[in-house]
Formats: sequence, structure tokens, C-alpha cells
Amino acid sequence: MAENTETEIQIPKDFSPQFREGNIALVLDSYDDLFSDFDPRPFSERTLSDDFLLEFRRAVRHSNEGIELRFLVPKKKRNLKSEFFIKKRLRAYFQNHLKEKQNEIRNIKLQGFFWILLGMIITAASTLFYENRTSPLFDVLLVLSQPAGWFSFWEGLGKIFILAKEKKPDLDFYKKVARANIFFTNY
Repeated sequence: MAENTETEIQIPKDFSPQFREGNIALVLDSYDDLFSDFDPRPFSERTLSDDFLLEFRRAVRHSNEGIELRFLVPKKKRNLKSEFFIKKRLRAYFQNHLKEKQNEIRNIKLQGFFWILLGMIITAASTLFYENRTSPLFDVLLVLSQPAGWFSFWEGLGKIFILAKEKKPDLDFYKKVARANIFFTNY
């Protein structure tokens, strides 16, 4: 996939300035640039290229909501039927990954909540062990339960506030691109 610089391709003069400002424009030699070279299936089912996804993620990183993705394709290679299936495939891919990221973050937070709950239960049990120190067994249980309770509690907080936050850039990316307007145009 070629970079979008005016030195590499000739952008027609009738393109308005809005076309180049605030939108993401990627130059394609052919539609195959969007897909994996190893996947022979039709455009509606093919796996997206890692190169395309990396370049697209980099381009989207600093964009706001309301992204317009524009693919510049050689005029002689344009095919409206293929473009319809490619748009459909891209939307399905990004919406599917958005749902996966939302589920992943929700599961991480749910696990964090259960870790916190487990920590609170173990800490409460530790209090009972402290009050009933009538045998060495309760002393051992007390020594084991106090750090276990704190560990569980902090692990839960770490999942909710740190691990979930680390996944947020991916979620933000998929939120932006799941609603992106996709256009094909000639160059």
C-alpha cells in the first residue's frame, strides 16, 4: 500500500480542500491492498491485511469522531460491486471487534469486582480467625488469610482501574471506525 503523499500520486485538481482536511485517505494500488495475500476468499469474507490495519490505526489515532475513510483507487481498477462488498466487510469487521472489546473490558471489570468481593470475604474471615484464636490452626489461618485478603482486594482494583484502562485505546479505536463513512474515489 502506498503512502498518501502528493509526490507519489497525482491528485486531481478538482478535489476540494475538504477532501484532504480531517479525513483519512489511503492510496490503494488495487482492492487487494486491504486484504491478506494468503486469503483467496471473496471480498465479503476475506481477512483484512495487517499492513492496512496498522496504517489505518496510525491514521485514526489522532482523529476525532466522525471519521471519513477514503480509498483512492486507480480509475481503471474501480468496481462498484466489489466496493459494496468491501464496505460491508470493513463495517462488519470493525463492529465485530468493537463488540469484542466491549465484552473484554466488561469481563475484566466483572472479574475485578469478584476479586474485590473475594478479598472482602477473606478479610472478614480473617477477623473471625483473630477473634477465635483458640488453637494453632486459627493462628495459621489468620496469618494466611490477611495477605490473601489484601492481595485479592488489590488485584480486583488493579483489574478495574488499570487493566481495563489499558484496553481503552483499542476500544476507542473501534468506536471511531465502526461508525466511519467509507468512500472510494479515483486517482
